[in-house]
Amino acid sequence: MDDFWSWFWLMVWWFFFIAYLIVLFQILGDLFRDKHLSGWLKALWVVALILVPYLSALVYLIARGRGMAERHAEEDRARKQIMDDYVRATAGSGGGRSATAEIADAKALYDAGTIDAGEFAQLKAKALA
Repeated sequence: MDDFWSWFWLMVWWFFFIAYLIVLFQILGDLFRDKHLSGWLKALWVVALILVPYLSALVYLIARGRGMAERHAEEDRARKQIMDDYVRATAGSGGGRSATAEIADAKALYDAGTIDAGEFAQLKAKALA
């Protein structure tokens, strides 16, 4: 029975340690993401996180938690905007080419004998779709 409780408490302590590591890396990421905080204050926070880890993490979350969430949300919005712009640029109307240009290229391939009439018809239908 003693082995079970020893194992159980070991798992509880591991859970809290891993949770602390996740919080620590979130704090470090937020520290270096913050453009308004000076380098000296960032260094001071890092030293505090090393010397008094649990207390300084708790103080950081209490003092700067709201700004941390806002900076994270702002970064998410920026990433989403970049992705949306990329999708619009690459997926719009056959990569930005008009149907006329696609058909002209297919006709040039057909005239050169590279493709046959069936393939030309397929490319033309695809361009008009």
